[in-house]
Amino acid sequence: MDYLVELRRELDAFGAVLDGDLSAPVEHCGGWRLVDLAVHMGAGNLWVVAAVREGHGDSYDEGAAPRDRAGLKAWYAKTADGLVQALSVDPSNGAWTFFPPHTVGFWRRRRSQETLMHRWDAEHALGSATPMDAALAADGVAEVFDTMAPRMISKGAATYPEQAVRITATDSGRCWAYGPGEPIAEVSGTAEDLLLMLWGRKPRDTGSVTWAGDREAGLGVLAGPLVP
Repeated sequence: MDYLVELRRELDAFGAVLDGDLSAPVEHCGGWRLVDLAVHMGAGNLWVVAAVREGHGDSYDEGAAPRDRAGLKAWYAKTADGLVQALSVDPSNGAWTFFPPHTVGFWRRRRSQETLMHRWDAEHALGSATPMDAALAADGVAEVFDTMAPRMISKGAATYPEQAVRITATDSGRCWAYGPGEPIAEVSGTAEDLLLMLWGRKPRDTGSVTWAGDREAGLGVLAGPLVP
């Protein structure tokens, strides 16, 4: 997957949403409104630029970002351009990251997924969520299990499950197993629906996914928490 292409598309899609109602509440981001999410996204872009170029994970002061529409749009666009430029180097180059691998490639993937999810959040806040790219969404499901869930365990925020669940993306044919041994349940759906479920945008038992096997035990396995 060419993450730079995916990232650029999602960054631009998020930027386009800033023509909408900046006071719209963002349902799945606490008490944030769209303006707050835009500041968070731009600050995150700058955070990753520093992680790549300066080798640290110090956060950006979100209070320094403009909040008027024209200023916010211009600032966000500048951070997006800066992020793509910073990541347009050899993906094997070293960088500060919060989880292995400690490379630029980690950020290409992570930032593509972060922007994908928050682009959906922003569009959803305005009642106009557009479909996710199926391949990118499937990669997001994979990232939950190979990066985000292990990180939650390493931080002590979750424990490794005692049973396994199989997760199947019906539109790509990709599947994953989370937990030890033979899966006791399977949940299937489109990659987008699975990703939204795993990131808490939809409930674990949403009607847009299908459960087979021991559903209650499977729900327990995915209770995690799997993501921050």
